[in-house]
Amino acid sequence: MKIMIMTDLEGVAGVLDAENWIYQQSRYYDKAKGMLSAEVNAAVQAFLDNGFDEVVVNDGHGPGAIDPELLHPQARLIRGTTKPPYPWGLDQSFNAFAVVGQHAKSRTSYSHLSHTGSFAVLSCSVNDFEIGEFGQCAYCAWELGIPTIFASGELAFCAEAEELAPGIVCAAVKEGLIKDEFDHYDAKSYAGAKLSAIHLSPQKARELIAQKAALAAQKLLEQPQSFSYRGISAPYRVLTKFRAADNQPPYALLREHPKSFIAAMNQLYKKIEG
Repeated sequence: MKIMIMTDLEGVAGVLDAENWIYQQSRYYDKAKGMLSAEVNAAVQAFLDNGFDEVVVNDGHGPGAIDPELLHPQARLIRGTTKPPYPWGLDQSFNAFAVVGQHAKSRTSYSHLSHTGSFAVLSCSVNDFEIGEFGQCAYCAWELGIPTIFASGELAFCAEAEELAPGIVCAAVKEGLIKDEFDHYDAKSYAGAKLSAIHLSPQKARELIAQKAALAAQKLLEQPQSFSYRGISAPYRVLTKFRAADNQPPYALLREHPKSFIAAMNQLYKKIEG
């Protein structure tokens, strides 16, 4: 069996804030990459021990956050934009999809470093249902008939994943402490608004990820029908609303397709609000 693990960085235990941890120029960026790589390796080993013989890791963080030298030797790594960008190399040769290191979507209360693509995005929705980065990828898996079986990251993100993909097994490695009341913030202010959280120790987080990933793999083998998705249907209308940023007032961009969510995600944006 074959699984893809999509990764991000902001949902990793011990990644404490944006300025010091998530950018290439951040003082602890190399440390953050090592911590993500270790969480991914815990999931990789659990999947290999429980029925999977091929694991593909997709580095989904903007400037890259997997350290190739630290990656599990039996995993293969995707880095860089695929053509088309969505579904990021996922195809029907995969039996399952999983996510490690993910944060909640923008506007999520009691989340940590929450955003959708960037801190400039106020919201993203498909057919009026708000989704984050997880939803953008998981609905690609849904269209391809691939179950999303496992996710790790912050607690609020786990709730988001469970709503969109019922049956998914989640590992919550930290918990945000602040209610989101920041719709009026610009992008820079929002980036600094959601910095408070309680974290598991990195070692404990890796142990939990290994335990839950093993459970997800076993569940797929024994109860494959227990994984599902919150339904959406054609035509697909993906609306992304942006916060004010750098003297740019709020605006919105629209992508549409009459038959395919994946095709909609690959469409050029159309600006619909000034």
